[in-house]
Amino acid sequence: MAGVVARQSRRLAAQLLSGARTMSSASFGSARPGEPTPPVSDAHRGPTGVLEIPQRFLMGPGPANADPRILAAQSLPLLGHMHPPFLKIMDEVQQGLRYLFQTDSKYTLCASGTGHSGMEMAIANLLEPGEKIIVGNNGIWGTRVCDMAERFGAEVVNLQTPAGTSFSLEALTSAIEEHKPALLFLCQGESSTGVHQSLAGVGDVCRKNGTLLLVDTVCSLGGVPLYADEWKVDAIYSGSQKCLSAPPGAAPVMFGERAWAKLKNRKTKVRSYYLDLNLVGNYWGWDAPAPRAYHHTGMTSMWYAMREALAIVSEEGLDAMWARHEAVHKQLWEGLSAMGLQPFVEDPKDRLVTVNTIKVPEGVDWAAVCKNAMDKYSVEIAGGLGPTFGKIWRVGLMGYNARPANVELVLAAFRDGLAQQGFLKN
Repeated sequence: MAGVVARQSRRLAAQLLSGARTMSSASFGSARPGEPTPPVSDAHRGPTGVLEIPQRFLMGPGPANADPRILAAQSLPLLGHMHPPFLKIMDEVQQGLRYLFQTDSKYTLCASGTGHSGMEMAIANLLEPGEKIIVGNNGIWGTRVCDMAERFGAEVVNLQTPAGTSFSLEALTSAIEEHKPALLFLCQGESSTGVHQSLAGVGDVCRKNGTLLLVDTVCSLGGVPLYADEWKVDAIYSGSQKCLSAPPGAAPVMFGERAWAKLKNRKTKVRSYYLDLNLVGNYWGWDAPAPRAYHHTGMTSMWYAMREALAIVSEEGLDAMWARHEAVHKQLWEGLSAMGLQPFVEDPKDRLVTVNTIKVPEGVDWAAVCKNAMDKYSVEIAGGLGPTFGKIWRVGLMGYNARPANVELVLAAFRDGLAQQGFLKN
């Protein structure tokens, strides 16, 4: 029955369109007096036909493949962005984020955009012109934060460590005590290098020195342990498209009480209207019991996806989710090590389980291995980014993709690609 209705609808639409083509533009009364209405140009008309997408196994640093349940949620009927049923979905998203972040803070939401929107939202709201930020820069994301903070008028202290290494608590303490910044930025999972930054003790040092702690968790949230309240993290942002198995388009954000107080006591207006958490937060109910006010059109289908993604997280449980990501990481490295491949990150305690970085052996064409994996296996294996370009491969094991069968497919693609170049003997 549904197929018959669909065919009838398409025929009716075609008839209406055919009739419309024969009408002169001048016959439409919606044109204002004096506005020219020449024939519509078809020079750039299109596209037409039904969209077709090839199946790929997205085993790079992200996005990962989305869970089919989450994609199905995006096809549900639209609601108005101020309708009570939609506001209830937003409330459920916030509840799921509290569990994911392990926080009791009421100040959770999703920024409308990818992880970069979460990054910019945090910087725009937590820094005022002339204030100082220490950026723990050990990859591309620290470099991006330096650039972004400068654009908002902050004084940037670019604290660097070589790619493939993390910051010690001693180095961070020394920098904080010397510069007394308003904000310290760290990236928990640096996807360009595969480094997992320890947060142990950092929150305590920040609080002793009047500094807020901001953490990027775009490729780590849901894949490795994170306890926002216990670890005294003041603000966090992330992304929807990695360990949460949703499409790109949402940036989970958490502000603790200290970050919220910093925002409310600003001396200057937040420089971004779209990302101003005084306004966006109200739309998400942060000012309750004050009523919510319209700020921008909520990303209806994306919030459906996030609600479903967070439901899947809650159903699996964080302990099990973290253990699953660790298990496939070990499985991957057992296979890679058997091929003679080595990790880019020398110190085992610094290795990220969600984005694994592999040294390209001397004489091996890294790009050819990636191309063969895609052409023959439909598997994405990524090269390096920023400071690691041309030096490493990156394999993402995140969310829906963090499964043993996917790991075996990646290993098969590596064996084949390396054998073709004589690095492995069949």
